[in-house]
Amino acid sequence: MKVVHVTLRFDAPGGVETNVRELARRLKASGDEVEVYASDLYDESRWERRTDYRPVVDGVPVRRFPVRRRLVPHFTLPLMVGLIDALSSSDADVIHAHSHRYGHVLQAAAVADRCRIPLVVSTSYHPPDRREPRRTRGILRLVDVGFGMTAYRTARAIVVQSELEGSLVREFAPADRVRLIPPGVDLAEWEHPDADRPDGLGLPTEYFLFVGRVAANKGLPYLVEAIAESPPAERRSLVILGSDWGERAALEELARRRGVADQIRWLGHLDDRRAYRAVIRGARALVLPSEWEAYGFVLLEAMAARTPIVATSVGAVPEVLEGGRLGLLVPYGDAGALRRALGEVIGDPDGARRRVDAAWAKAVDLDWARSADRFRSLYREVVGR
Repeated sequence: MKVVHVTLRFDAPGGVETNVRELARRLKASGDEVEVYASDLYDESRWERRTDYRPVVDGVPVRRFPVRRRLVPHFTLPLMVGLIDALSSSDADVIHAHSHRYGHVLQAAAVADRCRIPLVVSTSYHPPDRREPRRTRGILRLVDVGFGMTAYRTARAIVVQSELEGSLVREFAPADRVRLIPPGVDLAEWEHPDADRPDGLGLPTEYFLFVGRVAANKGLPYLVEAIAESPPAERRSLVILGSDWGERAALEELARRRGVADQIRWLGHLDDRRAYRAVIRGARALVLPSEWEAYGFVLLEAMAARTPIVATSVGAVPEVLEGGRLGLLVPYGDAGALRRALGEVIGDPDGARRRVDAAWAKAVDLDWARSADRFRSLYREVVGR
């Protein structure tokens, strides 16, 4: 069976990007023919395009297409030039498109409909950001309905990562086509902690950790405030691991005003997986203060690393953390609640250990091998095999 994955960015940081890469390489290793079609965009926030990508990643061929900027704000999001012709001649048995409100999903649906190729779409759905103006939220809602009437009518399966995402997507997409397949984590990668070293990173002795894009929807100002408000006995340094999506300068200014600039360590993006794993393992807690998370892939990595978790009770996070049994949950935008949760991690090590042990047991059930098997079964179902 030949599966062509279509995604805006590939071999780049991000949860969707990680999921596509893990799924593609595991399908390839199991004997399926797999290709990835992606744009030349590396960083969407800065509109950074590259030409130095590898043509093969983890044994999977990758085709790159020039990306065109959005034509209408909030509607025609990045389009890949030449994608339609390439998909039409790809001889794919299944086209699997990733993300929602993106032009390449509409392009993939057009080819699937015309060429009668089964289409699967993984939405990674994010509802309109409540911080946006009402008019913008209204436009985005219209886009959701438009996708439901076009691409999702063509798709034979619409994959969501959580029950919450499924309930939201069913509001505008055919309910009978929605399938739940959680993402996975590569447990084998985390089995040998002694092999991982954070050499040369200058990490503090003890620290809390944020992992992800340094973006406006990640709630980082509240985390900086929580660090500043912590009493001396509970205060720890903060390490921020991830690419800057335009928010670092404002966060540095906030940290200076609150007197904690010297307690924040910026690591940027780490390509070295050994160093990446070591940073997560060494944290007193992974903190995810986001405004929304479709799933929160880094939560699974913290589970595999046996690192305590503090996260906002948004999106699918309460599902992933089983209502707080696997990690502490706080309201979004509440720096005081974040501060208290971080203090609880420090002050109640037995409670933190119980949550870590329970989280590890869940991670075992979410190994990527199982997730890949679920997708493989879905592909065979949509093509009638």
